[in-house]
Amino acid sequence: MSDDKAAVEKLHASYGRMKEELGQVIVGQHEVVEQVLMAMFCRGHALLVGVPGLAKTLLVSTVSQALDLQYKRIQFTPDLMPADITGTDVLEVDPETGHRGFRFVNGPLFASMVLADEINRTPPKTQAALLEAMQEGHVTVGDRTLYLPDPFFVLATQNPIEQEGTYPLPEAQLDRFLFNIIVDYPSEEEEREIIRRVTSPNSAKVRPIMTGPEIVYLQNIVKRVPVGDHVIDFAAKLARATRPASDEAPEFVKEMVGWGAGPRAGISLISAAKAHAVLRGRVHATTGDVASVALPVLRHRVLTTFNAEAAGVKSDDIIKRLVEELGGKDADIKI
Repeated sequence: MSDDKAAVEKLHASYGRMKEELGQVIVGQHEVVEQVLMAMFCRGHALLVGVPGLAKTLLVSTVSQALDLQYKRIQFTPDLMPADITGTDVLEVDPETGHRGFRFVNGPLFASMVLADEINRTPPKTQAALLEAMQEGHVTVGDRTLYLPDPFFVLATQNPIEQEGTYPLPEAQLDRFLFNIIVDYPSEEEEREIIRRVTSPNSAKVRPIMTGPEIVYLQNIVKRVPVGDHVIDFAAKLARATRPASDEAPEFVKEMVGWGAGPRAGISLISAAKAHAVLRGRVHATTGDVASVALPVLRHRVLTTFNAEAAGVKSDDIIKRLVEELGGKDADIKI
């Protein structure tokens, strides 16, 4: 336990240094950065939703530099095929012997951090190839199973304002993402600083703070963080309360929610709560940690009804109200 505590203290210190390094390139977006790192430290994947120009791509590439990870970006398009991301066999001819043979060439999925840009732009079969890699940690090519690097983290982006000609991810596939992270517009001061930096000739260099093996070690530390039964009860009640057919669901949920969160939501709440605690230098998770990660964990797993949409009620509003009713109103909830 003493070794775990020392590792948590080291991660907390590294997190502070990481924020300083990222701050040289990324202006603001502190909650987004924290949620991306939380997803990574509990072996999850994240979906970033935001309009163009909010530095989603820059954020991911900068985090990969600070974590000293191999980074690949895939621009999803309607003509992208599964082999374009997993890799394919190529025919090679030995110039000396004339012998011909096939050699597998790795696709961009064979990296520790993968940015799936505009994931809803590509057909379902290519989305499915990516989701297999996310869930299983390997890809299937013909009769072979090829394992991906460890750590392996997928960060997918979506543009919420343009849906024409897209292939929206179905609910079952959205459920495979640990977090749905909202990337919002910067504040007035942040926007001035962005303009100032981008139009300046100087460019900041990000120093690596953590390596891949260190991340894997810390992922195992996060998994060992103890959680009390009352914290697990709170996470289970929160997930079950989102289901309109459940007796535990309040009346407003039965009226405004069409489909609630499945069992994977409770698992994600506890996993994310552990990472949330560790990033703050604590070796135990609380109900406050669960409440603080409720929005990114649940917002894509709670589907609202037409009545809710007509009244302007979003899934975030329902989750906040549920957290308050279940006793988590004092938690620091970030959107």
